[in-house]
Amino acid sequence: MNGTPPAGVSGPSVTEPQAVLVNGRLRHQPPGHELDTGISAERGQEDILAPGVAGNGISPVDRGLHFGDGLFETIACRRGRARFLPWHLERLALGCERLHMTGASLDEVRNEVRMLARNAHGAIVKVILTRGVATARGYAPSGSEVPTRICLSYRWPLEDLAVGQSGVQIRTATIRLGENPALAGLKHLNRLEQVLAKAESTDQRIAESLLFSRSGRLVSGTMSNVFIVRKSRVHTPRLDLCGVAGIMRRVVLTEAAHIGIAAEECILRAEDLANADEVFLTNARIGIWPVRALDDRTLEPGPVTRRLQERLEPMLEDPPDV
Repeated sequence: MNGTPPAGVSGPSVTEPQAVLVNGRLRHQPPGHELDTGISAERGQEDILAPGVAGNGISPVDRGLHFGDGLFETIACRRGRARFLPWHLERLALGCERLHMTGASLDEVRNEVRMLARNAHGAIVKVILTRGVATARGYAPSGSEVPTRICLSYRWPLEDLAVGQSGVQIRTATIRLGENPALAGLKHLNRLEQVLAKAESTDQRIAESLLFSRSGRLVSGTMSNVFIVRKSRVHTPRLDLCGVAGIMRRVVLTEAAHIGIAAEECILRAEDLANADEVFLTNARIGIWPVRALDDRTLEPGPVTRRLQERLEPMLEDPPDV
């Protein structure tokens, strides 16, 4: 699927949400492209960009805006269903526990994601959950905050379907990730390291940048998890110091075991990457991208990568109704 709108219909930009829900209230839909959410928009896009008071949009003193105090999930939706929604909610719950964020309703998140997904043949739903409006100045939460929940629906982006077969070209980023076990694995709102890594290269041929930690451990891409294959065994970086434990990463590890492919999480360094027979990337939208070039090295999408792609394809194209 390439995300192209039907003939004669000009869809909104892939950077413009098709719908935005803030704490369950519809805040924005592009004119002429309304989704059947069952909710009428109360005000226009100005509620998203510059709201006045809490309850009518996003407060200018929300802790997510000031401190990045929150979490997010990016959920791919196909044929009216959200891929691997229970695992996304599980990771969100873990993040809330680790950040000591209380009061968030994951049942409401589930319902809103399903509502935004149900009429979309292909959509990306982003869920942002912040600790909420600050009730005191300073970094320390007071404990009386009420979480802010934002759900945005975007149309499926245009993409080159051939990259799933031919593979992508990637590079190694110069920036190194800080190591903090307290945040390791979480999809938290602090993404400045990824922003800086993406800014290092403007070469449109480069699909992704790989990141190492400050101690020299391979971690991930800026928007993806990385796997290497060596002697038919699959390895992915252990994420106990930094990095995001991606949902598609979990899917690959689970499905590899089901089809008899040895797969493990382990500490990987530059020499492991250099000696890999195959390299591939994963995230919620792309599924699996084989790597055909890493910096100055040429690679070939290999048999283990192909087996995993074949295994995942049905569940990506037609997700189960959960």
